[in-house]
Amino acid sequence: MNSAATKAVINPVYRKRLMVHRVGIALSVFAMSIGLAFLIWILGTLLYKGFGALSVDMFTHDTPAPGSEGGGLINAIVGSLMLVGLSTAISTPIGILAGIYLAEYGEENKVASVTRFVTDIMLSAPSIVIGLFVYALYVAHAHHFSGFAGTIALALIAVPVVVRTTDNMLRLVPNSLLEAAFALGAPRWKVAMLVRLRAVKAGVVTGVLLALARISGETAPLLFTALNNQFFSADMNAPIANLPVVIYQFAMSPYDNWRSLAWGGALLVTFSVLALNILSRTLFSQKIPN
Repeated sequence: MNSAATKAVINPVYRKRLMVHRVGIALSVFAMSIGLAFLIWILGTLLYKGFGALSVDMFTHDTPAPGSEGGGLINAIVGSLMLVGLSTAISTPIGILAGIYLAEYGEENKVASVTRFVTDIMLSAPSIVIGLFVYALYVAHAHHFSGFAGTIALALIAVPVVVRTTDNMLRLVPNSLLEAAFALGAPRWKVAMLVRLRAVKAGVVTGVLLALARISGETAPLLFTALNNQFFSADMNAPIANLPVVIYQFAMSPYDNWRSLAWGGALLVTFSVLALNILSRTLFSQKIPN
């Protein structure tokens, strides 16, 4: 050991900082271990009780009547796919175009600043508040629950996620790439759409998938908008079955069959969201060009 290293070891200030560093690392590892332990506990319980409820009937039969045996969740599965699919179709173009506008003109006018501020508020707003908002503006005037109301509520939750992700990704594109496109005489809209957006298309797709994962398990806004339907229905202008609300209602019921189906539905939603997150972080990962 050289003299400099020896002085560093016996230096009381260095030893104090080293001790603080080790304590901080130990506390961080301890906190992470607690979080992982609860996560493993939750997933283990879900797997144990959820796999027992998985069957062919779950994917081929409608939700059962109270007190009856058998049944499935096909009406809720189809209803959730319709709600989430239509919400994604609405929120994706709106969110991407708004993100492009913020990235291109975010520093030039007050409208973009207000838009970014409202987006940040909507990102942190409780989903039940958005559900009540749609209920007051749509359901209360239509005098009935509907799939369209649920679609609007889920789209309002997904839009800010897509906007923020698109805005952040577009800001990572190097100025040299944009300057090269402008030097070739390309107009600003073409640079934004064909150069800047194309350079980060994988990151934008990731944002869309994350928004899709976010709205897949939302229950509170659907309680005030789409509600539920015990029977199979593809009518979006009427109450429609969906997995989150069915899981909530079945889990609170006194019937063992319903609670078993609730565990199976919870397992299905959990693994669907997990698959979307893994897909967004692996297949669509992309490096920003230099």
